Amino acid sequence: MVRLHNSGRLLRKILSPLDPVMVAILILISVVSLVTMYSASTDRPDRFAQHIRNLVLCWSVIVALAYTPPKVYMRAAMPIYVVGVILLVAVALFGEVRLGARRWIFGFQPSELLKIGVPLMIAFYFNNIGNVQDRQLWKAFGMATLLFVIPFLLIAKQPDLGTGLLVAAAGAYVVFYAGLSWRVIGALVGLVVVSLPLVYNFLLHDYQRKRVDVLLNPMEDPRGTGFHILQARTAIGSGGWLGKGWMDGTQSQLQFIPEKSTDFLLAVYAEEFGLIGVLLLLVLYLALISRGLSIAHQAETRFDRLLAGSLAMIIFTYVFVNMGMVAGILPVVGVPLPFMSYGGTALITLGVACGMLMSIRHHRIR
Repeated sequence: MVRLHNSGRLLRKILSPLDPVMVAILILISVVSLVTMYSASTDRPDRFAQHIRNLVLCWSVIVALAYTPPKVYMRAAMPIYVVGVILLVAVALFGEVRLGARRWIFGFQPSELLKIGVPLMIAFYFNNIGNVQDRQLWKAFGMATLLFVIPFLLIAKQPDLGTGLLVAAAGAYVVFYAGLSWRVIGALVGLVVVSLPLVYNFLLHDYQRKRVDVLLNPMEDPRGTGFHILQARTAIGSGGWLGKGWMDGTQSQLQFIPEKSTDFLLAVYAEEFGLIGVLLLLVLYLALISRGLSIAHQAETRFDRLLAGSLAMIIFTYVFVNMGMVAGILPVVGVPLPFMSYGGTALITLGVACGMLMSIRHHRIR
């Protein structure tokens, strides 16, 4: 009995860095992901095996980072950010061109590194400057904004506007949690809205303008750019309340849904499990995001609080953009559904976010 009791204490000590609530939610999402991916990859069986491998790697990252103290993240913030920006400059100068975009160098996409590197750096910056007042406060917010605007511009030039906006949003969340007033936020939102016509006419590439046009009227190009949205809408609508059943979706099984194992996996899931299934999945995502925000609220240091809040909102942004894109209320961009869609890089990025959240929670309660 003593040996069994000691074994139980040892097991609890080993597992203590893992947040049980977050782990339970992620396990449920992972199970849903495997079930849906199996159905979505009938035409490519190797993709299901690769997705299992990616999930295992993602969970390994989560566990490893959950054991790592937040102090390590703080020390690594500046090196990660500086290396990421240098690599983005290198990509702009002599990066690899694939499908008309210059996004890779040595087979690596540096913009993915900045999705975590930017909020790390800005949280580190605000933690270091401490409490500032009046003019110094505006200077601090200006410097923090510059820290995410520089990577955004470099990524948008590749061009990769979707990833650039994700990186900018990750940094903006830290600035918001650092105390940016609602009055300023309202003014910035108004400025963005007013500048949209200028952005559309002078800054967007032709294919990006085409995506916006098709968003407003998919029938403008039903066999081209609008094909994704139309087929996704058809699949979602045909699923009804309860869905057609696992592996019984006509749109998915007859190969009408493009990118059905990556960006449009939600359309496969909605067709097979219906509105009720989508709502249950949405509840899981809301629970995951709420848990992350709760960890941020209870964090002890300013760095931990700012970083945790931003990481939780990064997950929200992925969910919001992907679901909005598949539903046809946002333009089509390459943003996967968290822990569901096929794609190793995105899974690792999201795994890093969850691992860091668990680390912040664990080292707070010790």
